[in-house]
Amino acid sequence: MAIARSSAEATWAGDLVGGRGTVRPQSAAFPELALTWAGRTGRQEGTTSPEELIAAAHAGCFSMALSNELAKAGHPAERLDVTAVVSFETGRPDGAAITTVELAVRGRVPGAGAEAFRQAAEAAKSGCPVSKALTGVEIRLRAELESA
Repeated sequence: MAIARSSAEATWAGDLVGGRGTVRPQSAAFPELALTWAGRTGRQEGTTSPEELIAAAHAGCFSMALSNELAKAGHPAERLDVTAVVSFETGRPDGAAITTVELAVRGRVPGAGAEAFRQAAEAAKSGCPVSKALTGVEIRLRAELESA
């Protein structure tokens, strides 16, 4: 049984290239956001894309998973800064696709060594539910532990 169910709504009008739409979370945690093809492929200011929303979800999920892995190892994180970059490609023989996610984390974790931090990051990458949802997409990881 699901312990949480999240939803969002999207509206689109027009064709793919010239149309426009919006996306909004049911929670109202952020306002309705504009969607356009130009925004998706050329990063038009003031619009978002499905890939940017996936990147935000993956960065958030991974940071929570890594925090959990570190705490289980006896090294609660003081701070974790995570960036996720989602690559979207068109013109492929199999059609447009999300091809890679690059996760980068920089952490301040008192008492943890670089190897323990890297191992926790790898475990978080594998165990994060968003990573699991993205099977079939290459997920790369760069983990850097700040020295005290």
